[in-house]
Amino acid sequence: MKKIFTTLFIMFAIVSISFAQPRAIGGRVGYNLEFSYQHGIGDGFMVELDAGATNVWNGWAYADVNAMFDWVFNIGGSGWNWYVGPGVGVGFAFGKWWHDYNYMPFRLNVGAQIGIEYQFDIPLNLSLDWRPMVNVLGFLPREHGVVYPLYYNFAGVALGVRYRF
Repeated sequence: MKKIFTTLFIMFAIVSISFAQPRAIGGRVGYNLEFSYQHGIGDGFMVELDAGATNVWNGWAYADVNAMFDWVFNIGGSGWNWYVGPGVGVGFAFGKWWHDYNYMPFRLNVGAQIGIEYQFDIPLNLSLDWRPMVNVLGFLPREHGVVYPLYYNFAGVALGVRYRF
């Protein structure tokens, strides 16, 4: 009985905390095309989860899922904020990239994000951010014993449009 009560209490606390925090849902467009979800945790901290495709403009692409952990700072008490923080991601290659160059299809990224956002009086949030990422595992050549230790993507600039709720 004690375990059931404790489990119910913890579940109720988690649900209460998640509904008490600001959230936003939308997308990011730029080098990436991503579905985006932001969840505020306390004052001045948010978690951003993004899923989408990268580099679809060149005929070779990879699907990504990224988690960014950002500190948020208000600019002069206005609707403007800037944010910065680390993140991780996983990806899977498809298209010309993997087939033509014989690369491992999976990858693991680490990186960071820095950006600026404006929160309107209506439930709309616009952001512009830069997300440099470095592959620490995957997308490495599988033939001739050649291994390139890191692949990086510093072109991760995107415009975000999100609905706040």
